[in-house]
Amino acid sequence: MRKSIYWLAFIIIVLSIFASVYGIFSNQGPGQSEFKSIFGEVISIYGKGLYRHDSIAMASQAIAQDYVTLCLAVPLVIVSIYLTQKELLKGKLLLTGTLGYFLYTYASYSFLSMYNSMFLVYVILMSASFFAFALALMSFDIPKLPLYFEKKLPVKFIGWFLLFCSCLFGMMWLGRIVPPLLKNEPPVGIEHYTTLIIQALDLGFVVPTGILAGILLMKRKPFGYLLGSILIVKFITLLTALTAMIIRQMFVGILVSFIEIFIVVLINLMVIFCLIIILKNVKEPGRR
Repeated sequence: MRKSIYWLAFIIIVLSIFASVYGIFSNQGPGQSEFKSIFGEVISIYGKGLYRHDSIAMASQAIAQDYVTLCLAVPLVIVSIYLTQKELLKGKLLLTGTLGYFLYTYASYSFLSMYNSMFLVYVILMSASFFAFALALMSFDIPKLPLYFEKKLPVKFIGWFLLFCSCLFGMMWLGRIVPPLLKNEPPVGIEHYTTLIIQALDLGFVVPTGILAGILLMKRKPFGYLLGSILIVKFITLLTALTAMIIRQMFVGILVSFIEIFIVVLINLMVIFCLIIILKNVKEPGRR
């Protein structure tokens, strides 16, 4: 099982570097243009490089995500593989959480981005990430997992934080979706796309998983330790990508709320703090 994870991780590393570098540095195309969507909105199209058919807002976010993948996620998966080979639980937790990031990222690229030359690469990355993530989850001896954490691990603090983050994301997306839905109007941000892919992934998977992880962790259930640790790693990569997206949007002239920036950065720092707490309270198998 471990060799399979490593081979899949190797595929993910190589293809994600290729896709990210191409997404960042490709710039062929006529440049910005305008397009009227089926919802009657006039959308500014990026017009250059890999994301030439995407809106300026979406292309700027995708490029920011590529930077995070290249500079954070790829090094993190390499480091976590190294730690896993040393039979360290920290490595396995980091690896599984990072694989979750790749699964989420390239599922969203496969379904959300306008069709481009990297489509099959995105599909391969999504598939490889899914199977690597599933195998990584299966590699844990879940019933014994609480034995590998110190009793002083502040499970209530981390559990409540997971609940807070999950509910915050849920309310944020529902606040964007429900009012236009009641008025029979298109939601803000749909632009010329077919539906709200990110919101569907978050509301369908991330938010419920975060709530479940928070509750199970506070009750010190074995699966809660696994889900909670994985989600903290996932939230770090997700929020770092979100921070980069906001900065990139500001760079291309898109207005972003200062309150939104403050909240994202603050939660990002809190998630990093939670990860440090978790890793400091891991008892490796040889030290039990």
